[in-house]
Amino acid sequence: MKKNLLNINLSLLPAVVSLAWPTMLEQLMQTAVQYVDTAMVGSLGTQAVAAAGSTATVSWLVGSSISALGVGFLSYISQADGAGDSERVHRAVAQSVLTVIVCGLFFTALTVSVSGMIPVWMRVDPAIRDITAKYFMILYLPMLFRSASVIFSTVLRALGDSRTPMRVGIIVNLSNVIMNFLLIYSPRTMHIGSLSVPVWGAGMGVIGAAAASALAFVIGGVLVTLRLYAHPRASWKGYPLKPDPEVLRPCLKVALPNMMQRFATSFGYVVFAAMINSLGGLSTAAHTVANTVESAFYIPGYGMMTAAAALTGNAIGSRDRKKVGELAVSIIFCEVSLMILSGSLLFAFAPAMVSVFSHDPEVIALGTRVLRMVACSEPFYGVSIVIEGMFMGAGETKTPFRYNVGGMWLVRILGTFICIRFLHFGLVSAWACMITHNMILFLLYVRAYRSGRWNPLNSQIS
Repeated sequence: MKKNLLNINLSLLPAVVSLAWPTMLEQLMQTAVQYVDTAMVGSLGTQAVAAAGSTATVSWLVGSSISALGVGFLSYISQADGAGDSERVHRAVAQSVLTVIVCGLFFTALTVSVSGMIPVWMRVDPAIRDITAKYFMILYLPMLFRSASVIFSTVLRALGDSRTPMRVGIIVNLSNVIMNFLLIYSPRTMHIGSLSVPVWGAGMGVIGAAAASALAFVIGGVLVTLRLYAHPRASWKGYPLKPDPEVLRPCLKVALPNMMQRFATSFGYVVFAAMINSLGGLSTAAHTVANTVESAFYIPGYGMMTAAAALTGNAIGSRDRKKVGELAVSIIFCEVSLMILSGSLLFAFAPAMVSVFSHDPEVIALGTRVLRMVACSEPFYGVSIVIEGMFMGAGETKTPFRYNVGGMWLVRILGTFICIRFLHFGLVSAWACMITHNMILFLLYVRAYRSGRWNPLNSQIS
């Protein structure tokens, strides 16, 4: 199934942009608040940062499971909506509510029960294990609300509503910053010009940061739940909250490979970071800063991925083969254009951006070098992201599982291990392995897309 990549249907671009930009803005806000949050906790000292950040990898593993369940519902609901089958949509939303309840309660019980052991397993400094355990437990108490926020936001995006998750995300992030400001610090006086303004503060330190995040999660979960309940096309009102195998089976068929993929790749990131840490403080600092800078430049890619998943599922549900092909061309055109722009900006302003996070000349030089390397691969990686999104909308998650897990462990991890352990190369070689991984993904995804086997509508062709 060959596609003419020059045949762009301009009439589809407004729908693509309409779905993508709210997700981009939401992720941009999350990135900005992450920077602010880190700075606020960082003002408390090195141990505070270590206590708050030492369990981040566990967050990735837990979050990956919940997000994967959301992908299963995205595929099912977007296709049902495209087919105009409102009954299937409402039944699937009711099953998503049941999933949130079961998933939220399970992860609350699991994470709270092991909160005391997590710092030990993560080899956290004994001096801060107690505060780390408390931070972790508070952060994971509202897992029911966090699950609701992730899964219900995905359900709304499947129905073409990416603005509600964006608005809720903005409220959550602003709430987190405000509550950080009030809960972390002790009472103090702020000087604004000639005015002295007393400001209340709880003085809870790191625990205040955890409480602020937990409360923000509760706010987000409540808001998105209320919106979904009132949604005319998605409300579960009147539908039973009991297992419906006819809906759950296809959702889990899509979700489980995606869940395994996220687990395996998240663990791969942990191993990759550990190998870089073995290179010493300079490499660790340059890698950390470069990763932080680079994360903002992937926002266009993941915004387009959301649009690709929802619109592809909708087109497949309406059994419109032509539209599926036109969507691919239009979204890839938008994606490559945005990633060329973001890659160019990253290449040009890498030194300035690295210097925001470090004043060490060696860190700036090394961070700039690896960022400029990866900037050249941004458009190719963007194509992979879009095609993976289309596969998710089509319910094909086995192929992304094979590509992402195989690429992570056989190219990025094994390649980095050989370069560092046997060839005694440095950080540049590790990032070269990462870029090689991304380029191989580009080739594999393009090949898989052109084969057409991922699209269920093609199976109807005799």
